[in-house]
Amino acid sequence: RPKNEFCVITTDRPHDPKRVRPISLMADIMSKAKRSQRMSLIRSKGNKNTELRFIILLRNHRISGWRRNQPITGKPDFIFRKQRVAVFVDGCFWHGCDKHCRKPKTRRDFWLPKIAKNVERDNFVNRALKTRGWKVLRVWEHSLENPGRVLRRLQTILAPNWKRK
Repeated sequence: RPKNEFCVITTDRPHDPKRVRPISLMADIMSKAKRSQRMSLIRSKGNKNTELRFIILLRNHRISGWRRNQPITGKPDFIFRKQRVAVFVDGCFWHGCDKHCRKPKTRRDFWLPKIAKNVERDNFVNRALKTRGWKVLRVWEHSLENPGRVLRRLQTILAPNWKRK
């Protein structure tokens, strides 16, 4: 069978000879460069696995005063404006976690420099915010498995002015 074909099951009858029918995939009508350019315009916002779990942690412990999507250097995931605290919830893969970043086996020449640039940008943003008087808290995706520890780190950085609802 050609690479651009796969099979579809068309009926529920297991002995029907027409049950499995090959269909071909439609070729992309855009060039690789045009598709890449178009995909680069798509910006992600929010990550269910990390940011939403952090929101649940904040709400469950009645921690208030945080905001999202604020126009601040580095686009922190959360800010506590009054305490001047910026919180980034980083995915282990995208930000190069030493413990959990599985190095890709394919296209390493693309992925390794990309992850390295993300780490470099994270360090730059940390320095930029600190020079502007902000405290920076970076929470790894895997650390959300231990919410008590994350909560203690957050309360320490927010102290003494942190408040509960």
